[in-house]
Amino acid sequence: MEKTVRIGPNIKFIRNLKGLKQEAVAIELGITQAEYSLIENSDSVDDQIIVQVAQIFNVTPEVIKEFNENQAFYSIENKVENNKISENSHGIHQVFSPMEKVVELYERLLTSEREKIEILKSQNTK
Repeated sequence: MEKTVRIGPNIKFIRNLKGLKQEAVAIELGITQAEYSLIENSDSVDDQIIVQVAQIFNVTPEVIKEFNENQAFYSIENKVENNKISENSHGIHQVFSPMEKVVELYERLLTSEREKIEILKSQNTK
């Protein structure tokens, strides 16, 4: 039996891995949070939107289209520029700094909360 690819849930899963809120991604796309929610709940998504979302998430469109948890984790978390690589007799091992990941996540969450505050302030002034 052939597995049905559901693009919207793939986007949602990757967004959650990246620690982003729907509102933040919607703002980047220039749409409302409700419109973005419809994207995440759709089985198929326009290729142009997939490309834009991939750029926001810093992944390739193929990661979204041909979603595979292992590939997504590798693509999102194991970028060479974020890791030290050491070589020994057993091959190459990547060494991750958990503190760097915690700080990165904290900064993303803080940015998202600041964006939310600005949105609320702008709605209050109307």
